Amino acid sequence: MVYHIPALLKESIEGLNIIPEGVYVDVTFGGGGHSAEILKRLSSGKLIAFDQDEDAEVNIPDDDRFIFLDQNFRFLENNLRFNGISAIDGLLADLGVSFHQFDEPERGFTFRQNTRLDMRMNQNGITTAETLLNSFDEEALANMFYNYGELTNSRRIAREIVAARKIKPLRNVDDIIDVIGRLAPFRQEHKFFAKVFQALRIEVNHEMESLREMLVQALNVLKPGGRLVVITYHSLEDRLVKNFMKAGNFEGEEKKDFFGNPETPFRLINRKGTTPDEAEIEQNNRARSARLRIAEKI
Repeated sequence: MVYHIPALLKESIEGLNIIPEGVYVDVTFGGGGHSAEILKRLSSGKLIAFDQDEDAEVNIPDDDRFIFLDQNFRFLENNLRFNGISAIDGLLADLGVSFHQFDEPERGFTFRQNTRLDMRMNQNGITTAETLLNSFDEEALANMFYNYGELTNSRRIAREIVAARKIKPLRNVDDIIDVIGRLAPFRQEHKFFAKVFQALRIEVNHEMESLREMLVQALNVLKPGGRLVVITYHSLEDRLVKNFMKAGNFEGEEKKDFFGNPETPFRLINRKGTTPDEAEIEQNNRARSARLRIAEKI
């Protein structure tokens, strides 16, 4: 079974504009596809890779130029400093869930199989999707589904969950499908449950907070001329990345100097982002929602 097929591989590696003797970071190691391509382009350079999922360790290459850190990328700066690195030439983040995580039923990332509601990227984490569904109050559930799943009927979803769990706890995928399946729009059931599971996964793994923290730290450690390369898969994370690259903040508010010139820490390399072409989507359908954004630190 293939661990993962990286989306926009060629475009993202080219976006890093790799210097053979440079220092690079892959904060989402996963199957190691991006890291392998970076290593091909290094001579005396270094590559540091992060992944909090212990399953990814089977993909670690035997290479003296490579350092693997089994950490969440929200701890980027401290971990680099611990390894004697204060500045880097480029950072790549592929924010998608790996094929391996989707395809291993016991991980609980997919609604296609009736498994335990887990969804932890870090299998040593305490909180699972099951925990959230059975402990969050109605308002917290509604906010989660609205903010992270962009579900307009989030309050109804939350109300149904709270009512159902009074009868019996929600443990498995079929439990949640049985409870809220009738709330899915006609012929849009797949999209509905994708959004429900997206919201749960984001909350379980604190994905938006981690992304914000990583981006701020990436700006701190990138050298002038260093590249920030990020692949997003849904509008929430893409909006954060787009705003940060455009203005250096998550609201996208451009600050101007005394003369009215925009003050931004980055120069945008591909202003509108890059998406997969038809050939790539045909080969890898899971890449269809990917968007690549590249910026260079000024």
